[in-house]
Amino acid sequence: MLILRENALFVPGPTPVLLMSGAPVHDLLPVVHAPDGNVPACEDWHIVAKLTFCVVDGPGESGCVIAGATTAEEAQETAAWCDAVEQAHGAVVLSVPELPQSLDWEQLLTDGRSRGGFMPNLA
Repeated sequence: MLILRENALFVPGPTPVLLMSGAPVHDLLPVVHAPDGNVPACEDWHIVAKLTFCVVDGPGESGCVIAGATTAEEAQETAAWCDAVEQAHGAVVLSVPELPQSLDWEQLLTDGRSRGGFMPNLA
């Protein structure tokens, strides 16, 4: 299943984050509850981070493809995020009902609506 770019947010940093909304795998991912900010590993899930697409791969046939960069500006941002994923050997992947207007990490990690966790990079 494809997730369009407008339904994804790539957040670079020491621990990069992928936020995705409308993900067909949402109900298959574990509920995230990390009030201390330490997001647990998402067992049996992996991520492949590339400039033009990102794959979230789960057990069996579970998984989805997230569209990557489609413009020059997005390419720079996505390349930085992919580099961060490589450096961190993975990313925190959070599936949310809708992308937030602003990033409130405490809410995202404790409200019980986010699903996912840290996924190692396969690339």
